[in-house]
Amino acid sequence: MANSGTTRGRNQDRAKVAGGQDHEVRYEAGKTGASKDAVKSAVKSVGNTRKKVEDKLGKK
Repeated sequence: MANSGTTRGRNQDRAKVAGGQDHEVRYEAGKTGASKDAVKSAVKSVGNTRKKVEDKLGKK
């Protein structure tokens, strides 16, 4: 367990949406009010940066 007490890399991970991870797609769908398919489509079209995905979907 190397560096289990550090936060290294976690902020960068939170800034991205893993389109293949159902829980992340569900979270983003609930947050923006979009469907899961719309979230996956947004990730494919603008990339996996959370801000870009939210801008594409239009935040609540």
